[in-house]
Amino acid sequence: MKLLHIDSSPLAGNSVSRQLTERTVAQWRATHPHTKVEYLDLAKDAPSHLNIDSLGFRTGPNAGGLSDVQRRENEISEKLVTQFLAADVIVVGAPMYNFSVPTQLKAWIDRIAQAGRTFTYTATGPKGLAVGKTVIIASTRGGVYSTNPAMAGLDHQESYLKTVFGFLGITDIRFVRAEGVAMGDEAKAKALGGAEVEIKTHTAVAANQGEAQLAA
Repeated sequence: MKLLHIDSSPLAGNSVSRQLTERTVAQWRATHPHTKVEYLDLAKDAPSHLNIDSLGFRTGPNAGGLSDVQRRENEISEKLVTQFLAADVIVVGAPMYNFSVPTQLKAWIDRIAQAGRTFTYTATGPKGLAVGKTVIIASTRGGVYSTNPAMAGLDHQESYLKTVFGFLGITDIRFVRAEGVAMGDEAKAKALGGAEVEIKTHTAVAANQGEAQLAA
């Protein structure tokens, strides 16, 4: 089993989402000891945002006639989508920035959302090709959105990630959420405690599902 561990916060040791992804991966490995982990730190190694040279993904016969810049950009996209498709489990650290996700995480998503690789268009509409994966998202928010109707409409973070991974064909999408982390020490401690419970629950469910599949 392969697990892709992705962090996107630039806050290093002060990042709550990094703390949660680290705990999630550790707990996953405890219940799946043969898991091979690959790490991607988008704060240190983020792809550039799509532009005229990187917007078209070219493989096989379509890869000819590229400029040096286009070839380099194409290689970056190919590396990222291949890494994503090879993973059985993806653990993503996704703090909320201005009601959405960090720009470097969006840049990564734009590189892996490739027609013909992770989704395709059919006569009945788009179809995701990255099926059979589990995505666990460490979602961190300074405020509280999930239980506050007045704030729920501002959430373009979890809603976006659920939509885009679902579009790619992934149906097993789980959230480890810590919100209200900027509302004082007590609120932060409570949020982290709740997230720890969710981490254990999600990894235990996954372990039980794996055992059931082996026994079937």
